[in-house]
Amino acid sequence: MLSTTERTRLGRAKHKAGTDRQELYDLLDTGMVCHLGVVVRGAPMVVPTCYGRVGDTLYVHGSTGARSLRAPGEVCVTVTHLDGIVLARSVFHHSVNHRSAMIYGTPREVTDEAEHLAALRAVTEQLAPGQWGAVRPPTAKELAATRVLALSLEEASVKVRTGPPADDEEDYALPTWAGVLPVRQVFGAPEPDPVLAEGIGVPAHIAGRSS
Repeated sequence: MLSTTERTRLGRAKHKAGTDRQELYDLLDTGMVCHLGVVVRGAPMVVPTCYGRVGDTLYVHGSTGARSLRAPGEVCVTVTHLDGIVLARSVFHHSVNHRSAMIYGTPREVTDEAEHLAALRAVTEQLAPGQWGAVRPPTAKELAATRVLALSLEEASVKVRTGPPADDEEDYALPTWAGVLPVRQVFGAPEPDPVLAEGIGVPAHIAGRSS
């Protein structure tokens, strides 16, 4: 079950709250970008970044000089999937169908070499499954220039909104179209690097993801 702390308990629209930890895993595993919220020198900063999950741990990475990865204290990470624009009969009841996760905690810097590599692999595979084994692994110098933070998924919440608009009863008689405009994210055809050597084709694990 998901945690039920004061920070993760929904104050409004409680029926949208997820309760199964598998919902959290599924939501994270199908995402590609998270937003990392930190406080840097007393000011809030929200940074979009790639991530990866291994069990109950979320990993984010970046340059050792990145301010967002050097900020002490607690962080908040969010991942959101936009599934549809909900068009109601009134402006007030417009909404979006979405699935979102919010994770709180104090991250730790990953210093163990094996975990460092496993975390970077998780981040790479999150974006392109099969890519880690198809390219050159990081060098010692590159690893030293890359900071990885690990965040426990212990304190997390999931919120989901689905279905048609929920208009006021008297507005259902209005001669106004209402419904949902679905939103889908798809991969396009792979675009080769302009300096790619002749004869190198698109690998199967990349070609298989394009529409």
